[in-house]
Amino acid sequence: MRTFVIGDIHGGLLALEQVLNRAQVTKEDTLIFLGDYVDGWSHSAEVIDFLIDLKSSQNCICVRGNHDQLALDWLENRHDDFDEEMWYKHGGKATVDGYSKLSEEKKKLHIAFLQDLQDYHLDDQNRLFVHAGFTNLNGVKWEYFAKLFYWDRTLWETALSLNPDLKTDDLLYPKRFNVYKEIFIGHTPVTRIGKTTPVQKACVWNVDTGAAFKGPLTIMDIDTKEYWQSEPLNELYFNEKGRN
Repeated sequence: MRTFVIGDIHGGLLALEQVLNRAQVTKEDTLIFLGDYVDGWSHSAEVIDFLIDLKSSQNCICVRGNHDQLALDWLENRHDDFDEEMWYKHGGKATVDGYSKLSEEKKKLHIAFLQDLQDYHLDDQNRLFVHAGFTNLNGVKWEYFAKLFYWDRTLWETALSLNPDLKTDDLLYPKRFNVYKEIFIGHTPVTRIGKTTPVQKACVWNVDTGAAFKGPLTIMDIDTKEYWQSEPLNELYFNEKGRN
């Protein structure tokens, strides 16, 4: 039995099916999804369908991403503080187009799935799985602003800028990095630093390899750190733009 973590999918069902096959995932394996299931490629609604079915047959932990919350706000007609035009520019239109084909009953099932997403997952080995990050120096249980779990970028930016020679007991070492054994995130694609494979900085593993754009989707064994990737999403969806 293995435990896998999966990066941001962004409507790329073809890529999700590909990585599950390439990693030879079985029903006995645990799957931890880091969020952003929708917005980008044309299969956002189909990804949610797939995950609902998958959860019925094996242990799946689904974390909330910022795009999932945006889609839920739209589905529940919450327009306060909601910039629909900006959401469209960042992949929301593909989600809206996909949901135009669904029945009201199916939409209700998807709303329930999105409502039930976890802000984060902490396993029995003190490994944290969160879409974006957190800011409280004592950890996620003391975070004042829940939205930061799926919007924060300071955790990753701090990890990127950290002097690798700095010791963990140094007074200047970021306290957030000493709270957990490992932290697995998505949200900020590593393609921004010219990478298309998972990147580790300090105790933080970033598994968002740019599937929303021209990168692949990644699945990684959290124990061995072996990983498998799909073809670049712009090749799987060659007649679409995604978030490019």
